[in-house]
Amino acid sequence: MIARLLLCFFSIIYCTTNTFAQQALPFAKEIEQFKIADSLQMPPKNAILFVGSSSFTKWKDVQNYFPSYPIINRGFGGSTLLEVLMYAGNVIFPYNPKQIVVYCGENDLAASDSITAEQVAYRFITLFDMIRKVWKDKPIAFVSIKPSPSRDKIRPKVIEANKIIKAFLETKINTAYIDVYSKMITPDGNPMPDIFIEDRLHMNAKGYAIWQKVMEPYLLK
Repeated sequence: MIARLLLCFFSIIYCTTNTFAQQALPFAKEIEQFKIADSLQMPPKNAILFVGSSSFTKWKDVQNYFPSYPIINRGFGGSTLLEVLMYAGNVIFPYNPKQIVVYCGENDLAASDSITAEQVAYRFITLFDMIRKVWKDKPIAFVSIKPSPSRDKIRPKVIEANKIIKAFLETKINTAYIDVYSKMITPDGNPMPDIFIEDRLHMNAKGYAIWQKVMEPYLLK
């Protein structure tokens, strides 16, 4: 059954790729680099797969933060959940991970004022359901959308999207909602200013150290 679903899924991806082959797809170069890396040495099975947007993309030394856990980092660019869905056949399904950890949704909210927290949550749920149709009960963790100082205007939607996704995951087995948001704010409710680089969007080593401390208890041995 799983093999049939995978065959169907990859057939759709293949057809879609060929249909739009002449168009410049977002992040196509990064996805191609993943394919090349996999062709040279396929990552081990039963590793922990990190997938999502630039907070993972820029975490180049993530393995050093989790030395006891084999990590596959497939964060790419400043991707949205729609793009993770589009490239799932490249960044999720080629592997057989022990656990999938997702950080994404922040760029969805920042892309347009018309995007709602409910829409972002629905996109994550669509990704969740896609994964579970292929791998029943596969452990999936969602890292809460972070409070980026440069995106202060979307913070109410960030909080609401996190709330909806957390409530959804609580209804499913083998899931985790990893709350980094609350560990990245000061007592007055504002983002810590010293854990971000100059763009006030991406984190420095101090920020990633917070993530490591919060995330590690949820990673599967």
